[in-house]
Parts: sequence; structure tokens; C-alpha cells
Amino acid sequence: MKLRLLSLFLALTLLLCGCTDMPVQELPQPSLDPDSTGNNILTVHFIDVGQADCALLESDGQYILIDGGNVEDGQLVISYLEQQGVEELSAVFCTHAHEDHVGGLPSVLAVYPTAAVYAPTRTYASNVFDDFMYYVDQQGLEVTIPEPGDELSLGQARITVLGPTQSYAETNNTSIVLLVEFLNTRFLFTGDMETSAENDMLDYWGDDLDWNVDVLKVGHHGSNTSSGYRFVYETDPEYAIISVGTGNSYGHPNEEIVSRYNDAGVPMFRTDELGTILAVSDGQTITVTWENSQKEPADVEPADTRYIGNANSRKFHSSTCGSLPKEENRVYFDSYEEAIEAGYTPCGSCLN
Repeated sequence: MKLRLLSLFLALTLLLCGCTDMPVQELPQPSLDPDSTGNNILTVHFIDVGQADCALLESDGQYILIDGGNVEDGQLVISYLEQQGVEELSAVFCTHAHEDHVGGLPSVLAVYPTAAVYAPTRTYASNVFDDFMYYVDQQGLEVTIPEPGDELSLGQARITVLGPTQSYAETNNTSIVLLVEFLNTRFLFTGDMETSAENDMLDYWGDDLDWNVDVLKVGHHGSNTSSGYRFVYETDPEYAIISVGTGNSYGHPNEEIVSRYNDAGVPMFRTDELGTILAVSDGQTITVTWENSQKEPADVEPADTRYIGNANSRKFHSSTCGSLPKEENRVYFDSYEEAIEAGYTPCGSCLN
């Protein structure tokens, strides 16, 4: 604790002296001291911020915040961090510049000393993003724009940047994608990345990366623009967490996406039903609990879906695809995985 207080004193002294010109470094490692208890636990708090995103990672007395909800969620996030005993942040990630992800971060940065800040851009035409950059500057920091393959640590957890792997005009597709590995457990955060960028990322890493994860923070609040068939089945999560607002006007999560995860046998945990959700890893197993004890996650109800392969092209399709083969050329599969294992490739139109 004395070292932490000394670090805070030195940081405040630098700010008061106007020494704010710090060079940008590639994924600087957190400079905060780990908890001397050596607690072998990673806790991920999926904070209920309504129709927005915010997650707190906690390990060995260190904390990383991924997104901060909307502007009006700023005080809620600060209160939650206070309840968890957070005094400073090892890092803050703004996955992308939309208000429902960056909005609450200026409030957080105004209160909590932070070692490093990451975002996919340093410029975006919005007052909210300008506020975010203002408070980054007030801490004497500069935003680091990470590249695929960059890494940092949180206690014993290793965090790897997986995307975006290309430049995109669509802001959602600029979302920073983070793989968090804690011993033998894995979490994946995808921001609002959409299907085309998901597929670009899968192609970029190819066979160099095992995509299978234990917990997936579902992209874009369960919108049908994300969670493509290929991505869902490559990641094959044990748990899918959706941060979404009650009765939101977007219809999130989309029924098609709910069915897609159901068909893959993945239980869904929704903040609009369960409140704040905790996923606690001891490095081998993950325990998921939630705020609203009166509710339970929806049971997995696999859809009665069959996939139709073309014996000639060796492609397979959804049953509603407009490019289905003639009856004599059809091969039927009970699941997406069965078709893949049979050597068929998914249709690029209906099974993105």
C-alpha cells in the first residue's frame, strides 16, 4: 500500500508540474503493484449498464476496465468500482468510439488514476469522445492504439489483442477484440465488431490461434450484425454474456442470434434479466453468478434446425437459403459442426 501511495504522490506531482508529455508506447505493462496475497482468481464483472457495455477485470489486486457505458452511466460505474475497493486502474480500454462504450469513461478517468489507456483511434467527431481524450490528457497519458498480437498482463492473466485486423470505415468494426487467458480458462471480448470483420479476423489468424473460449461477451449486444455462424462455432463458448437494456428499441438480442447460440448449445446470460453478472475463474473452472437472484438464465433449447449440403459443390446452407441445391444433390446435417466435420464449407451468403 505504501508503494501505491508513493506512486499516486509521484503521479500527482508530475501533473501539478505540468509534465504531461509522455511518449506513446506499445502496450505498456501495468505499473501498479500486484496484491501480495497472490490470490489465484480472475473475476470478470459484466456490469449492468443497460443498453451499453462495461466490464471490470480483477486479478491479484489489479483492475482493468473495458468500456464505460453511456454518459449517464458514469456515476454508476464509479459507485460500482468503489464497492469493489478499486483505488486505481492498471488500464482502461475503449473498444470503439460509440457513446454506449466510451460515454462513462470520462467520469471514470476524472476519478481513478490509470496506468494506460487503449482505443482504436485518437480522433472521433463527437463531444463524448472529446471528453474522453480530455481526461486522458489530464492524467498525463496518451491513447495507445494496439495492434493484433500485442499483449499485456493483469496479475497472472495474459491479455492478447486479436483485432481489428484491418482498417474499417464502419466504427463498430474498429472494435478492439481482447482474448483474456487465465491459466486454463479463456474469455473473449469483441466490442461491437460485425460479421465481416469477425471473418476477416478468423482468416488473419488462421490455424495459428485456438479460438475456443470459455466465456464470450457477445458482440453488439446480440445484434444480428454480429455473431456470424462461423464465429459462433469457431469460438464454441461455454457461456455467452449479453450486455443489453430492458425493452430496448433495437430489439436486442435479436431472435435469430438467440436461436444461433441455442442451436450451438451455448447458455446465454443477459444483463437485462440477471443484472450484473460475475464470472469467476480459478484457472481451471469458471463459476457464473448474477445480481438478480429471482431470475435464472434461459435454458438452452436447441433449435430444430437442419443444414443442407450440396453434394457437388461441397457447400452447406441454412434451410432458408435462396441457393439450395436440387433435391437429388442434397445432403442433410443435424448441426453446423456435423457439416464441417463432413468436409463441407458454409455458404458465404446465408451462413456468414
